[in-house]
Amino acid sequence: MSAAEQGRTGDVDAVVIGTGFSGLYMLHKLRDELGLAVRVFEAGGGVGGTWYWNRYPGARSDSDSYIYGYMFDEDLWRKWEWSERYPEQHEIRAYLEHVAQRYDLKKDITFGTRVAATTFDEDDDTWTVTTDAGESVRARYVIAGVGALSVSNTPPFDGIDSFRGESYHTGRWPHEKVDFSGKRVGVIGTGASAVQAVPLIAQEASDLTVFQRTANYIIPANNGPVPDEVREARKQDYAGIRERIRNSVFGFELTLLEKGALESTDEEIDAVLQPRWDEGGFGIWLGSYVDMFYVDEANAKVRRFLHDKIREKVHDPETAELLIPRGYPFGCKRNPLDSGYYETFNLPHVHLVDVKSNPIAAITPSGVRLEDGTEYELDAIVYATGFDAMTGPMDRIDIRGRGGRLLREKWAEGPRTYLGLMSHGYPNLFTITGPQSPSVLSNMPVSIEQHVDFIARIVADLVERGASTIEPTQEAENSWVAENQQLAEATLFPTADTWYMGANIPGKPRVFLPNLSFVGPYRAKCDRIADNEYEGFTISTAREGATA
Repeated sequence: MSAAEQGRTGDVDAVVIGTGFSGLYMLHKLRDELGLAVRVFEAGGGVGGTWYWNRYPGARSDSDSYIYGYMFDEDLWRKWEWSERYPEQHEIRAYLEHVAQRYDLKKDITFGTRVAATTFDEDDDTWTVTTDAGESVRARYVIAGVGALSVSNTPPFDGIDSFRGESYHTGRWPHEKVDFSGKRVGVIGTGASAVQAVPLIAQEASDLTVFQRTANYIIPANNGPVPDEVREARKQDYAGIRERIRNSVFGFELTLLEKGALESTDEEIDAVLQPRWDEGGFGIWLGSYVDMFYVDEANAKVRRFLHDKIREKVHDPETAELLIPRGYPFGCKRNPLDSGYYETFNLPHVHLVDVKSNPIAAITPSGVRLEDGTEYELDAIVYATGFDAMTGPMDRIDIRGRGGRLLREKWAEGPRTYLGLMSHGYPNLFTITGPQSPSVLSNMPVSIEQHVDFIARIVADLVERGASTIEPTQEAENSWVAENQQLAEATLFPTADTWYMGANIPGKPRVFLPNLSFVGPYRAKCDRIADNEYEGFTISTAREGATA
């Protein structure tokens, strides 16, 4: 028997949940490179993960297309042609469909099926995975590629089911085109999805009202076709690009400045930020002043520049002031990219309503009513109200580890992981870019590839050793959780009410959900841990149940 065959127990070696970037690559690694038997379950009707569900107008990546994809296969990277700097949803889905076909992945994927529960059996060190269709599968390993932003959040507005018009959520958009022509539309929320959708909805709607609770700092995308000479130069530098993003701070070809904003005059700051503003993208956020993440006085200097830009773009001074964020630092809330968002509010049929000072009291049969009694009659409501991020997708599955302990109960006060990869008491259960990993504070495909490669390395080593389980020690987990919060508390991130802090979900514990170890250093740390006999993990052999 081969090592792979010796490691097989039950129905399959591994179950993978989800077919976004994470699940597809994980299937390829485990099945095609390690020779394991793998089942993949996907709730959607096709591959794509977040890009299968998020089909709202204007949905597109905010990472440059040349690094928003897999780089493990140079031929795949070279041959796939993106049409724009920031690819739209339909193009990303087409890319992932192409990947699924290229590696013949669909034969091991069960679509339209949601994993309802997974339970660890301590007698034979396997997981029993149960689906909403009633199927049960036993596996040695379970890998959750469920995504950070896959559970949509709709606030529990009074009367929400009474609305007689059309209702949509940006995270669960219909597959067929939605036509807003001649309709009075209300958009609730002003996060990244709304920033992309509002300009396009405004082109169709006869009247558009945007209900804003918290104004956002929004940077121009400067989207469009990539010049041929730029595209060709990149193709000649595959190895260099791959190396730079893998060892970068955020998974982009962006570098933070050595000189801080505090050390710079306003004139110097303008000279630094203006070219980044003109270029578009995350340069101002992830490629400028590092001290703006730590010192509010430094952050205020960058905020001044951005406030002035909003006033330049928006004609009506009162509307401009409403669109200027107040009360939190720039960069500590998800930074959307703008393709005409601010300019949309210069149109006579587009209105901005401040629901921070005058909150939404109820959704009525005919529209939206505010606390002061003001009513807005609408034909359609778009809820751009975000997601139960990071932990939400895992909480939706009944996951029971050693002693039958429910994962969501263990995480009731916030996620507890080691490396954002595993949790003590849940052997052989992995989360790809899970909470307390760099994940959403990075270019996601870069972090996904790192986690998938690391998980595959672990599994291959376990099979080679004839080992049964791996899980973090309690001490390693405690240390990682503490380190994660210490890194965050040294910055301004906890001062903002964001989904990074779980603040958008009532009752959710206020803890920092991603990780600030950064992409390159985090990768190096994982490699050191593996090289050092998986420091912080316990590995048990199948024969003896002893620590290896």
